[in-house]
This record gives sequence, C-alpha cells and structure tokens, in this order.
Amino acid sequence: MSSELGRNDPCHCGSGKKYKACHLGQDEATAREARSQAGEAAATTAPKHQRPGAQQPWKRSGQNARGFQKHSAPRKVGGS
Repeated sequence: MSSELGRNDPCHCGSGKKYKACHLGQDEATAREARSQAGEAAATTAPKHQRPGAQQPWKRSGQNARGFQKHSAPRKVGGS
C-alpha cells in the first residue's frame, strides 16, 4: 500500500473528513516551504553560470560540430 494519501482518502488526523478538505492545504504549504529552503541552499552553493557560448573548446574554426574537417569540394553533378 502506498504511504502517500490521495485527495479523496480519509484524512490522517482522524477527523472523518476527506484529506483534500482537511489537511491538504497545510501539507502542501509545508512541502512548498521545504522546497524553497532547499532551493535557496542549493542556489548559494551552486557556481554562477557563464553566458552561453563563452567557452566552447569543442568548436574550432577548422572543424564542424562532429569533429570532421571542413572542406569546400565541388558537388558531383550528373548520373552514373
């Protein structure tokens, strides 16, 4: 059996009401506060992001994104 209550299950406090009418709002507010505190803690320890495209060592002038050499050969025209 799942440990999480559904919205229409009886409330865990024993009031006889449905969970959504009794404690759902309080439990969601508590969870929201915990997530925001965890997010703030992660934001203070995370490094600052550089602007996109600042350092891209895999992009060199003589190679395309897959690493093959760029070349300008004429296209083959005609049938075989």
